[in-house]
Amino acid sequence: MELSPKMQNDIMEAQQLQQQLQSITTQKYQLETQLREMEITIEEVEKAGPDGVIYKNVGNLSFRVKDIEALKNELLEKKETLEVRIKSMERQEKSIKEKYSAIQQRLMKK
Repeated sequence: MELSPKMQNDIMEAQQLQQQLQSITTQKYQLETQLREMEITIEEVEKAGPDGVIYKNVGNLSFRVKDIEALKNELLEKKETLEVRIKSMERQEKSIKEKYSAIQQRLMKK
């Protein structure tokens, strides 16, 4: 059975969407891992309190943090950025799944 050009195109598009979905899923997983690590770090900074001793890595060096509240705010900003990026990935993931499903439906009808 020979496939029509439209059907061949749909199959190629479905394969591309699968690859995109796999890539986005991997990226989202990495961001979620970073988010969990950030949440743990924030908890530990909060436990240390204002008089705690905390060191921050900058490249290969570690420096003692003098302004713990500023560090906490910096970490909270990074956490918020990660959350926004994860939500964006989820929207992309949903869109790709919908496109893939629509192509599957078209191919099933043929």
